Amino acid sequence: MILSLMVFFQNGFAQHQNSDDLYKKPLIDVLKEIQNRYKVQIKYTDAQVKDKWVNYAEWRFRTKIDETLTNVLMPLDMKVNKEKPGVYKLKEYEYYRWDVQDGWSYLDALATKYHDQESWEKRKAEIKPELYKALLLSPLPAKPNAKPIITAKRIFDGYSVENIALEILPGVWINGSLYKPLNIKGKIPVVLSPDGHWEKQRYRPDCQIRCATIARMGAMAFSYDLFAWGESMLQFKYEDHRRSLAQTVQTLGGIRILDYFTSLKETDTSRVGISGGSGAGSHCILMTAMDNRIKLSAPVVAMSSYFYGGCPCESGMPIHQCVGGTDNVELAAMTAPRPQLLVSDGSDWTAQTPEHDFPYLQKVYGYYGAKTKVENVHLPEDKHDFGINKRIALYDFLVKNFKLNGASVKDKTGEYDESKVTIEKENALYVFGNQGEKLPKHALMGFENLEKLFPLSKSK
Repeated sequence: MILSLMVFFQNGFAQHQNSDDLYKKPLIDVLKEIQNRYKVQIKYTDAQVKDKWVNYAEWRFRTKIDETLTNVLMPLDMKVNKEKPGVYKLKEYEYYRWDVQDGWSYLDALATKYHDQESWEKRKAEIKPELYKALLLSPLPAKPNAKPIITAKRIFDGYSVENIALEILPGVWINGSLYKPLNIKGKIPVVLSPDGHWEKQRYRPDCQIRCATIARMGAMAFSYDLFAWGESMLQFKYEDHRRSLAQTVQTLGGIRILDYFTSLKETDTSRVGISGGSGAGSHCILMTAMDNRIKLSAPVVAMSSYFYGGCPCESGMPIHQCVGGTDNVELAAMTAPRPQLLVSDGSDWTAQTPEHDFPYLQKVYGYYGAKTKVENVHLPEDKHDFGINKRIALYDFLVKNFKLNGASVKDKTGEYDESKVTIEKENALYVFGNQGEKLPKHALMGFENLEKLFPLSKSK
């Protein structure tokens, strides 16, 4: 009996010891072993591997290196990118970035839910209210009873610029610059122009050029900051843009901008458009899906079935989990039958737009007999930017659908001429002064105070 108990306790202790230890090793040691065993190089920083451990480390090795790397890294929410044969780079796992075929397969699965206009309209009616709920915007927060803050107008060749701040929540503003044609006759279109994640925000030359040229063609163009971006950083930190509530606040900002511009006497509400690039392109897609006041959408280097946007301002709130799951291409399809332009390039997640995502959109537009209302300008040699080729595609689309005067900004050879645009210094585009000295005293400061306005927010 005593011998049996001893054997039991010895076996039990050994098993307990193994389960406690879990055969774990430091990640850095496991990576070194992988490099030695498979004769490869894995690039990583000390910060990436510090204090990380791999349970059952030796048990995760397989005959193929790719399987081994997946087994080791996936539980740690990490992966590697293969830079060239035999060379890998360690990265955080991106759950918002899928393999191309996985994205396409998921889009195909979504497409089985509808087959004609009636079934698609039913699907849209299910998704739309859920987007508002996912963004904590159902019901919408009360609109502050405040007038816009508008700076002095600057006059240039064929257009003017004035800076505007709209109070969207108590003490919270969305800021931008309004480019207007000098001679307004009757009602004219407005093109909302949110800024993407590029350096210098909406102060960049290409952003000023685009908006000024649209104004010289006969429309208003409103260039505005995303949340905790640009002048919004007077109230919030740069890091706050990387928090999920950013998506909620900048979506609310887009809604308030629409409220303001559709109330102006000079706005032709039948010609309200939106166009932005990269993260602002994702914002375009979402805004157009949610608000029918937008009559034209032109997301640039943004839409993809296999990349949902790496920034929390694009995918921080659970919009892609609505009604059992959706994706950015299905959200873009909610624009139908309103005109939509997709501009894609060969160097980012839009590189394969013409192959699968665009034909899907054409099919949905076909439900309305409006297949030609959605267009794709693919620029395989272009990079991820809002460069001249992308701007030309947008100008042509606006001329076609909003009847803008393209001839007024073309040279004698018929090419678009942007040389008459004046590039202003960054501080000229500020609403609240060079040092923020004009920021109202009741301004809400800090992310922790913003969260109090959204008590159900789990933003961290």
